[in-house]
Amino acid sequence: MAEFVMVAGAWLGGWAWSDVVPELRAAGHGTHPLTLSGLAEKRGVGAGQQTHVRDIVDEVERLDLRDVVLVGHSYSGIPVGQAAERIGDRLARVIFVDSGVPADGESFASAWWQGQAAFEAILAGNGGSWTPITAEECEGQGLTDEQIARFVGGATPHPGASLTEPAVLTRSLAELPATYIKCLLDGDQPTDDVAELLKSERWELVEMDTGHWPMFSQPAELARIMDGAIRGR
Repeated sequence: MAEFVMVAGAWLGGWAWSDVVPELRAAGHGTHPLTLSGLAEKRGVGAGQQTHVRDIVDEVERLDLRDVVLVGHSYSGIPVGQAAERIGDRLARVIFVDSGVPADGESFASAWWQGQAAFEAILAGNGGSWTPITAEECEGQGLTDEQIARFVGGATPHPGASLTEPAVLTRSLAELPATYIKCLLDGDQPTDDVAELLKSERWELVEMDTGHWPMFSQPAELARIMDGAIRGR
């Protein structure tokens, strides 16, 4: 079966996949939840975006993984998309979970809905990091009160440099075998850049009727989709 290297989005560590892991293992897969530098148990470590790309590549190489499925949720789709082209023939597929996708020379902040300057001002006002969202801001995303409490309780500030440093790509993401999972409570249509990539014959779209954090709200269904993505169903 496949080896799943799973990277959660902003503020979260490898712990966020704890309900998905047993489902994938029951299906026969290897699971490798990864905490990026500067987050969760690695909090306090300085990290730019390329640090996060190296975190992912180094984990694959350290464990000598083959048939790798890289999974990037939210922010982490950006470093995962870059790592995917750097691990060569170890890669089986990329799964983007309601995530951003990298564009060469652009950053997470570049696509901020209020503009990059506004986002950088937010970081500057918080000592250079991105403060986790509140429980109130999690409302409407298909999460129970218990799931929201777990999310908020485990979240840590996200290193700002990883959000402003530009991506580095040498070829189009459209060339990668990819599944994009769109969580409908967080908007019913993919962003324009994702919609363009979905025109590729190597990309597929799967929708989930839940919010932006399906590893909390629907872990079994998320695992089923991830398993199906590499089995061709």
